[in-house]
Amino acid sequence: MVIKKFKSNSFNYYIIIVFLLVLFPITSLLAEGSGSNDHSNLISSVGIAILAATIMAYIGFVLKQPLLLAYIAAGIVIGPRIGLGLVKDINDIETISHFGLILLLFLIGLEIDIKKLKESGKSLLVSGLSQFPITALIGVGFFLLLGYTFGGGKYDLLYLAACCSLSSTAIVVKLLYGKFELDTLAGRITLGILVFQDIWAIVLLGIQPNLADPDIFQILLSFGKGILLVVLSMIISKYILPRIFKSIAKLPELVLISSLGWCFLVCWAAGFLNLSLEMGALIAGVAISTFPYNLDVIAKVVNIRDFFVTLFFVSLGMQIPNPFDNPSILITAAIASAFLISSRFISIFPVLYSLKNGLRVSLLTFINLSQISEFSLVIATIGVAAGHITRDTMSVIIFVFVITSILSTYMIKYNDSIQKGLAFLLQKLGLKDIQSAEYEDEIAGGREIALLGFYRTASSLVHELISNEQNKSTALRLKDKLVVVDFNPEIHESLQSRGIKVVYGDISHLDTLHHAGIQDVKIVISTIPDTILVGTDNLKIIKHIKEICPNAKIIVTAESIERALKMYAEGADYVFIPRILAAKNIIEMVDIILKNKFNKLSSIVENEIDMLQSRNEIIR
Repeated sequence: MVIKKFKSNSFNYYIIIVFLLVLFPITSLLAEGSGSNDHSNLISSVGIAILAATIMAYIGFVLKQPLLLAYIAAGIVIGPRIGLGLVKDINDIETISHFGLILLLFLIGLEIDIKKLKESGKSLLVSGLSQFPITALIGVGFFLLLGYTFGGGKYDLLYLAACCSLSSTAIVVKLLYGKFELDTLAGRITLGILVFQDIWAIVLLGIQPNLADPDIFQILLSFGKGILLVVLSMIISKYILPRIFKSIAKLPELVLISSLGWCFLVCWAAGFLNLSLEMGALIAGVAISTFPYNLDVIAKVVNIRDFFVTLFFVSLGMQIPNPFDNPSILITAAIASAFLISSRFISIFPVLYSLKNGLRVSLLTFINLSQISEFSLVIATIGVAAGHITRDTMSVIIFVFVITSILSTYMIKYNDSIQKGLAFLLQKLGLKDIQSAEYEDEIAGGREIALLGFYRTASSLVHELISNEQNKSTALRLKDKLVVVDFNPEIHESLQSRGIKVVYGDISHLDTLHHAGIQDVKIVISTIPDTILVGTDNLKIIKHIKEICPNAKIIVTAESIERALKMYAEGADYVFIPRILAAKNIIEMVDIILKNKFNKLSSIVENEIDMLQSRNEIIR
């Protein structure tokens, strides 16, 4: 395995060398070959930008860095300020890259689910509403201390405070998705705060055009125009667009073109009302986000968006001044990056902790959001174009984005280890976790079945235990013999309301299992696969259980046959592989269909639907 990995990495590095030796000369030829014709200059500049982005994106992929950073690096390399000067005129691609901003914000709007906001819990609503204003207020004070001022037609102080208050949806979602943490409590709160940040960004986009003339009447008028645009867009999307989209639903290309047409129509309306085009694109996306076609539109627009967004971030990199010409910019960005991470802790952790989410969830959420947003780059770009901020301030924001994005990549990757270290320090300082504050007396005395970790399979198992119609008395006895050990405070109330014993704790810690009092249980069950377990795996769980309760029978989950065999060798009494159990059920359906037993199939499907509708699981 080591030799194979080494060879794979070596191949990747060879490919990078080939890119550098072949593609950069091509970009040079493009740069030299462009004549005086403006169209030729534009085409060659775009070609150079895309080729450079390809090289840097591959290098970023090999080094496991965010693609956005790779695109900015490409701009630095080919730009006239720091790099090789392959593109002399930034304006060649800056104008066309503006389409990327519009499509980016249109897609962000499409992904905002207003219904989910209504269903959000108290923790998400309070943290989402408070995070931005708290961070921005702290930011104003911090950047005042750094020497930034407000007034005289310059608004660098306000822009820095606002931009450092927004986090990157692209980076956070990508990394949490890869770690299977989007559907955890911390993941959902993180996403909720990001949605609220998008709403705050809409407010910022509405205020931006009137910053040069901070008349309260003009600002209120701008808000009024924004509200008018939102109301008109929602009315059209409710009463007119559904009919149009329904009539063309069978033509996917027409659905795509119509969606883009709707986007640019709202952008035109925003421009007519002296609002930003970006704000119009965001509103257009939100207005049709609940349509059944939005996922198809997202899937098709994303490729077009990626082309223009690539050019946008390349053009950003081209605008970065040489930090060695003014080292103070880089120093300021480093200080601002440290402030950003600290301000996320101050604005998120106390709020979530006070709402009894525990140290783990409160710390994970702050760690996940400790970076600046690509949306901040959009806001700063508009600010430079409007003359609100200087190029130096724009450079500071870009450098903060680069620094925090790199740091955040590793912070999210190792967020579990980081939060454990911080939780240890906070407990030393006197902060109590849920475990010691509310559940210190809750141990599993007298219980015979220990369920370690609680996720979807565990939810279905608990449902079967408490609602088995064939033998309710047995089900009741099993329920009374069960104890659940999990660190998600959200599920505790639901389990307790069903009369199930639950102990707060991290099952990856041996001390937690000792504290839970499971030494005398007869059965230990782990239904969570290794890909979702944090800080441990089922093999380690088997070892811990053998140490704590050697007489217990152990049931664990595996995702591969090889892993299951290892678990049996380690001492597991039963290992279930979900895909094999699913295959056994599917083959029965295949057999029924091949034998043309369609009446039986319909009966099975009807019973299945009735069963699913009647299940009242904790995790549905």
